[in-house]
Amino acid sequence: MVRIVAALLLCLLASFAAPARAESLSCAGGIASEGDSRLSVLYKCGQPQLADTACAPVVYAGTLYYVPEPFASTYVPCQLTEQWLYERGAGNMIAVVRIRGGNVQSIVYGRQPH
Repeated sequence: MVRIVAALLLCLLASFAAPARAESLSCAGGIASEGDSRLSVLYKCGQPQLADTACAPVVYAGTLYYVPEPFASTYVPCQLTEQWLYERGAGNMIAVVRIRGGNVQSIVYGRQPH
């Protein structure tokens, strides 16, 4: 009886788990998804309408604390982050593709860039 209750409780808890949501971008040359290389996105979707590149702050391994500036720029290389904006035509939301370390980190849809 205890095993049945434990199994039912486990099933109930598993049903509350949020499903993973990975966005993708449908383009003329194919579908770009999270994890794709930047070259793959360029091949599938072409050049973005807008692009921005920034150096993301570096955090200590296993923590959420940022490496302070004198050390961050001197000893720890920055993490190059790119944002590419794709306008998908009238009636569609724009897509912002975030690339970090050469691979797609996320694809976000919206009415304007964030």
